Amino acid sequence: MAFFQPDKLPRLMVAPNGARKVKKDHPEVPLTIKETVEVAKKCFEAGAGAIHLHVRNDKGEHVLDAGLYKEALNELEHQVPKMHIQVTSEAVGKYSPDEMRKLAYDVTPPGISIGIAEMIPSGDPIDEDIKLYRYLTESGTKIQHLLYNPEDINLLVNLLNKAEISIDDAWCLFVIGHYSGKISYPENIPMFLKKMRDNNINLDWAICAFAKEEIFCLKKAISLGGKIRVGFENSLFMPNGEIAPNNHSKVKAVNEIFNLS
Repeated sequence: MAFFQPDKLPRLMVAPNGARKVKKDHPEVPLTIKETVEVAKKCFEAGAGAIHLHVRNDKGEHVLDAGLYKEALNELEHQVPKMHIQVTSEAVGKYSPDEMRKLAYDVTPPGISIGIAEMIPSGDPIDEDIKLYRYLTESGTKIQHLLYNPEDINLLVNLLNKAEISIDDAWCLFVIGHYSGKISYPENIPMFLKKMRDNNINLDWAICAFAKEEIFCLKKAISLGGKIRVGFENSLFMPNGEIAPNNHSKVKAVNEIFNLS
């Protein structure tokens, strides 16, 4: 498979389903591969340069299933060949670091998001973490490092230094808030940037935020030179506070506000 691989993190990424939301949360949450591919096509047309991809089993549950990911990647490559495709290794409290690493090896996708605090809960990278990062980097996989708090930047620096991988312009996602209801405060974004400066590094960064506070965080991130990820994984709300009819309407509205494409 020959996937589109941008040099820079796309300015706008869509996360259409995540690990938790189902049809009862919103009827337009895509659960099957067919539904996800259709959403990806519409979101790409609306201005999303990348998709953060979760696959679900036949019960609608989040799974780290290499076979389902490969099936989805094959379909997406043919349907949206110019869209960067990022699979997730998210643990969701059910998968171990070993299982996260195994998925990455088994799929070797064009892009992958890794919550380094999930994969390295001890805060001290082990040989298997270093080997994985070297393998993915040498294979051309674009890693986006999910950072849940500013201190995760210290862990990222430690990991990449040990793996002898350049950290300059590393793709990162600052997670502002939490799906469970922890409020997404725009004021938290500069805390990540300060930690960047403290480490004397430059990251190619984006943010995601949750619920009604999402739009305020998006505005703050754009004003500070960052990029953004939107979609039903994080928030069902349109910028005007109404419930979005679907993912691509959210993408289109945000794209029009910030002129990202």
